[in-house]
Amino acid sequence: MPSIVRDFENAMEAMAPLAFAAPWDNVGLLVGRREAPVRRILLTIDLTAAVLDEAIAERIDLVCTYHPVMFRAIQRLTDQQPNSAILLRAIQAGIAVYSPHTALDAAADGLTDWLADAVGQGYRRPLVVSESLPATQELKVVTYAPLEVIDRLRDVMASAGAGRIGHYDHCSFAAPGTGTFRGDSSTHPAIGAKERFERVEEQRLEMVCPVSALHVLISTLRQFHPYEEPAIDVYPLRAIPLAKVGGGRKVVLDEPATVSDLAERVKTHLGIDAVKGADPGKTVRHIALVPGSGGDFVETALAQECDLFITGELTYHTALSAWTRGCAVILTGHSNSERGFLPILAGRLAERLDAVDVIMSRADRTFFEII
Repeated sequence: MPSIVRDFENAMEAMAPLAFAAPWDNVGLLVGRREAPVRRILLTIDLTAAVLDEAIAERIDLVCTYHPVMFRAIQRLTDQQPNSAILLRAIQAGIAVYSPHTALDAAADGLTDWLADAVGQGYRRPLVVSESLPATQELKVVTYAPLEVIDRLRDVMASAGAGRIGHYDHCSFAAPGTGTFRGDSSTHPAIGAKERFERVEEQRLEMVCPVSALHVLISTLRQFHPYEEPAIDVYPLRAIPLAKVGGGRKVVLDEPATVSDLAERVKTHLGIDAVKGADPGKTVRHIALVPGSGGDFVETALAQECDLFITGELTYHTALSAWTRGCAVILTGHSNSERGFLPILAGRLAERLDAVDVIMSRADRTFFEII
């Protein structure tokens, strides 16, 4: 069967889940119908008018543009502004538009890991580690009941949305213990007698659930629990750090190298003729790398004692601040730090999609030149 836009989304989600994107970013499907067929995909860093011309000429069905063309809110879709004009033409041509941006940066074995490959062998981890809290595991609900009803309670809690972890359901934990209580004269205890202190052998039953299911879950649990006043605890859960996912990368080289030597490695890896560098003679080992514009990560890199910061661009004063505090700098140019990953992405998409041609834009290029 021919692939559709939804198949492309699923392939990208497997490689670069949109949940990994920075909260300020605008990623995912920006234009298009999810059920539309996809036979030809064009990869680009920026969706410019020239790239769109190329896409129309090449009969492209979907453009995957690393940078989102629709970044800030667009209130009018007319031909009076460059970005809205591009989007309007894409819609008229029936071309879907998708952007992975910082989701692709943060993903394990994604764009930032490719950039980090430039500097050589060493220990590697994210500068800022991403955390994940699946929607089905936002809360943990705990109750206590006699052993003979635990299986029934597990089933009814699962039917209300609890106990889902990944592709598993009915997930729970149970442990034995002793419960105590004494009801006053108005109570009708399911076990023992009112106005008498009771000890009961019970099971503690724990199940995760989403916030959206909590109201129904508690109501269902109270309905089927044998106790007149069941003990129910609700605990919020924290996100779990993802070891290889996050913003930027820190590399601790196996063998120290000079900034000048590392600049040569970076140029070779990116296929560019020149970089800007500060402190070329300095020998370094702890390196921070951020594709694109890395200014938001400089303080984090300094706090982690990095002695070299490699990124596409920094403002003058941000670079000066890093350099005066002992951190050398290599600047490659914004899109130069990103474009070389597109052929790798093309190969990965081709492996995941049936009967789809994935091509690189010829019109996409950095608009800066060394003159």
